[in-house]
Amino acid sequence: MCSRFNNCEVAASPGRTGGRLVSDLVSGVSGDSTRSVRTRLYGSRIGPEPPRDLVMEMMEGDVMDKLEDMSSVYDFDPITGNIPATKVEITVSCRNLLDKDTFSKSDPLCVLYTQGVETKQWREDFLGQTFCTLGEIVGSPASRLEKPLGGIPGKKCGTIVLSAEELSNCRDSATMQFCANKLDKKDFFGKSDPFMVFYRSNEDGTFTICHKTEVVKNTLNPVWQPFTIPVRALCNGDYDRTIKVEVYDWDRDGSHDFIGDFTTSYRELARGQSQFNVYEVINTKKKMKKKKYVHSGTVTLLSFSVESEFTFLDYIKGGTQINFTVAIDFTASNGNPSQSTSLHYMNPYQLNAYAMALKAVGEIIQDYDSDKMFPALGFGAKLPPDGRVSHEFPLNGNMENPYCNGIEGILEAYHQSLKTVQLYGPTNFAPVVNHVARYAAAVQDGSQYFVLLIITDGVISDMAQTKEAIVNGAKLPMSIIIVGVGQAEFDAMVELDGDDIRISSRGKLAERDIVQFVPFRDYMDRTGNHVLSMARLAKDVLAEIPDQFISYMKSRGIKPNPAPPPYTPPGHTHHHTQI
Repeated sequence: MCSRFNNCEVAASPGRTGGRLVSDLVSGVSGDSTRSVRTRLYGSRIGPEPPRDLVMEMMEGDVMDKLEDMSSVYDFDPITGNIPATKVEITVSCRNLLDKDTFSKSDPLCVLYTQGVETKQWREDFLGQTFCTLGEIVGSPASRLEKPLGGIPGKKCGTIVLSAEELSNCRDSATMQFCANKLDKKDFFGKSDPFMVFYRSNEDGTFTICHKTEVVKNTLNPVWQPFTIPVRALCNGDYDRTIKVEVYDWDRDGSHDFIGDFTTSYRELARGQSQFNVYEVINTKKKMKKKKYVHSGTVTLLSFSVESEFTFLDYIKGGTQINFTVAIDFTASNGNPSQSTSLHYMNPYQLNAYAMALKAVGEIIQDYDSDKMFPALGFGAKLPPDGRVSHEFPLNGNMENPYCNGIEGILEAYHQSLKTVQLYGPTNFAPVVNHVARYAAAVQDGSQYFVLLIITDGVISDMAQTKEAIVNGAKLPMSIIIVGVGQAEFDAMVELDGDDIRISSRGKLAERDIVQFVPFRDYMDRTGNHVLSMARLAKDVLAEIPDQFISYMKSRGIKPNPAPPPYTPPGHTHHHTQI
């Protein structure tokens, strides 16, 4: 779980809504939603020492106020500087708790720890504890996870129920249109070719690009097309946060000429077309040089509207399953697995790059798959007994049932296959892409979505066939993640990624972007902190999955199924806590 507080306890007093601590689900499933959350339940006697990292009175009326006051301070993710894809509210309820009071019922409170919290001394009556991840809660049917409480040997400690609900302001998208008037002329033989770049401000004072308009050719009075952007991407839900807009004159060689900039905010834009939304474009350098300088033109907001859209979590709560498949490169360029220089070398003290990448990505995705059974494939190896080269073989050796039980099952099958197959070549992706596409083609009603993780070390050998497979796969409910390990050049992988230029095959453009590529070497921490570096890897490789998922559902007009109604058993202990 990616909480904004690295060390925190939240105690919720009985009889009222408890403490509120908002958790970020970074980039949909891409945040560290695997970070463990330890939930401990206590009776009402609390020790004199509050946690030193976040001081608050754990009494009836103070928890909510103190945390709400701090909420704007901690919206920023200090590790990445990126915005969360959404925020979820976790509701906690319990049944059949132990009774610690002699003459009355216990007055339970719930203490929520994020992983890595130091042991602190408390003086409550311990009622039980459980461990889970945010992904487990969100990925459960109707985003409702029920787990037994433990921690007291020989005693049944009751049950805890955790429900996740997405906060409403995370699903808004704004559609707006702008025009400009009398912009500065930048081209010697013609008028300017203007475009605008929008930047979201971060908590540390830096700016991040969140949108770029199209170029309008040969005019000083452009009218840009309307565009739609998630409100969270524009301002991270803070309606008063500064939005900076830069205006440029496009040049073919990429050295675009700066015309000027202006600032606004979501709250200002939401006023719609008015005198408040006519902005002077200012070029600071010109202003300093010329005493009579006024501005470099004006930009006017023509229209602005907001609507709430279906989100990734709406579909997950409605029962959509994420099916995860992994494909591992067994080509000879990885090196002899028995030698320490090999990318497949099995160091007894440390996972190799293949295993680390698989574990980092898989441990997040597995929470969104109910049966935790995953197909695991290999490609580029000679198989026993006849030495046949295969680019689509099951790691567990079972052609009829290539499924492995959880990520640990995949790792075990991977280790075993290294002992039985011979690394060979070439590096062909198309067979494993088509393998997943066949399954995706059979289920296009929105009930399932397929994610293929390819881990590879080298230059792709079947580029044309892979492009064709990806273009065909873009019509289906599937996404592809490629993690490049080793020191090879990965130019072809960047091309497959399609972020800058949409991939095409035989003159046909991919319907949507379904590929995300990252080089593993960019995430190796020189200090040896693999936990943090793998969390960053998982976040970045999964960053595009929710948007790719939504793009498929929207293109097919598929709406999420309604979530089952929440179950409220009689006589249960309930309080409302956001983590």
